[in-house]
Amino acid sequence: MPKTENGKMKRKDYERELRKLQEQLCHLQAWLRESKERVIIVLEGRDAAGKGGTIKAIAERVSPRVFRVVALPAPSDREKTQMFMQRYIERFPSGGEVVIFDRSWYNRAGVEHVMGFCTPKQHRRFLQLCPVVEKYLVDGGARLIKIWLEVGQEEQERRFKARIEDPMRQWKLSPMDVESFRRWYDYSVARDLMLEHTDTDYAPWYIVRSDDKKRARLNCIAHILAQIPYEKVEQRKVELPARAKKKKYDDQAALSGRRFVEELY
Repeated sequence: MPKTENGKMKRKDYERELRKLQEQLCHLQAWLRESKERVIIVLEGRDAAGKGGTIKAIAERVSPRVFRVVALPAPSDREKTQMFMQRYIERFPSGGEVVIFDRSWYNRAGVEHVMGFCTPKQHRRFLQLCPVVEKYLVDGGARLIKIWLEVGQEEQERRFKARIEDPMRQWKLSPMDVESFRRWYDYSVARDLMLEHTDTDYAPWYIVRSDDKKRARLNCIAHILAQIPYEKVEQRKVELPARAKKKKYDDQAALSGRRFVEELY
């Protein structure tokens, strides 16, 4: 595909390809409604790897009732007393749904392990039991798609600095993000341990290089579509009926004297 001078994809090329893929996502959506398949998409990666933008590209043209995005906060005191996977299982899809996890149970293999929010024993137990739970999930008929967005050191630093300078993106940079920047190699070791224990034939990890956000989004969507054997479902053509007669009712005159927003634009 064409490149700009800095080697990244041109926006017009990106938008053209994205539209094609989003059209296919709409076909997938219609097929899911009929087939009642259940799809779980796990998106993981370092801070500033591009998870949010990728999820937006996937979900912006489809129904939020079919494609549900789950981004859980830190567990509550009650949730801390539950089985670790419990709060994630509660959000799993029903028939005809896709659930996209913006971070997932793999928090335990990443941030919780690196930052000391779980014990070494809890971390080891997670790595041992996670493949067992995922095997049960897949054997139960769900499609589990796991994607790791891999951003490079230099690109992550560039994105962090851009967040610092941009008032509309400063909210994205938390103290935890800053600490994760310092602990790059700790996160690398944690990533490799995670892949070693949980990259299985029935629930494999797929890695997407995300230094170029546009290409990463397109590659993610194309990969997701390739993992599901959907077919185009013929839709009944909709024809608008004639409006009912207004019966001498002026609906615009009825708004006279109401409070309208000032038209500044």
